[in-house]
Amino acid sequence: MEFEPGTFAFEAWTARYALLRGLWATVTTASFSIIFATLAGAVFGVALTYGWWPLRLLVRLYVDFMRGMPLLVLILFTYYGLALFQVNVTPYWAGVIAISAFATAHVAENLRGAVQSVPAGQMEAAKAIGLNFAKRLWYVIVPQAIRRMLPPWVNTCLEIVKGTTLLSVIGVVELLLASQQVIARNYMVIDFYLLACGIYLVVNFSIAQLGAALERRFSYIRY
Repeated sequence: MEFEPGTFAFEAWTARYALLRGLWATVTTASFSIIFATLAGAVFGVALTYGWWPLRLLVRLYVDFMRGMPLLVLILFTYYGLALFQVNVTPYWAGVIAISAFATAHVAENLRGAVQSVPAGQMEAAKAIGLNFAKRLWYVIVPQAIRRMLPPWVNTCLEIVKGTTLLSVIGVVELLLASQQVIARNYMVIDFYLLACGIYLVVNFSIAQLGAALERRFSYIRY
């Protein structure tokens, strides 16, 4: 492959730092969003299943509202709406907040379904041997629910990565916007879009493999 001005190899090498910064923004925003959404979704999922009914109602309203709202609208509302309340956040963190809030609803619903799929006799048996609610949940219900929750959780993680492409509307220079900026300089549209596509595939394939490894880790839980 020739390495001279005007070739794809040369232009890609020249733009490597811009693309790496875009990739870093994509990976970090997705990572933060996955972590926050998983933790908050776990709490909300338990509240949906075992919470006091007013709490269940509030969480249900939140989950249904977030699942019904387009992510792009939520990103724009978070960035511009928070400013109306004198809450100033950078575009980066506004994007993390929006994606995390959106994904939390999906994780919560996935966990609720996984927990409710565990036979009721499991909870009754744990109660019969004297375990309190927290121990029944942690030692009996959650280990059985995790394996059923993993496939939809991986799908949510993949959607989070793809959702980061929408952050360009509020000025976050993630991978897609970085690629577009490079294209604006060299006009190699197909080449750099294919490169960005390949990078996204690698990132999502890595997440899918992690999910598969976790499924194998919990494959002993069968009934």
